[in-house]
Amino acid sequence: MVRWFYLFKEFLKVFIIFIVCTALFYYGLRIMHEEYENFHRYDRPEGRAVKVFDQQEGNLLDRLSIFFRLGE
Repeated sequence: MVRWFYLFKEFLKVFIIFIVCTALFYYGLRIMHEEYENFHRYDRPEGRAVKVFDQQEGNLLDRLSIFFRLGE
């Protein structure tokens, strides 16, 4: 009888630790999600930013050649 009680007590300890760790992981992910949800990555750059690509530059054949040459 004592052996069953000891096994149940050990199982209960592992189960509680598992539940606590799972809850901490879940709430940690939620906090990170809220932080990055408010992060605007498509805002206009500030400072001395330079436009990299000009669509008027070159013609369609040049762009197609670069596309096939780079394999994208």
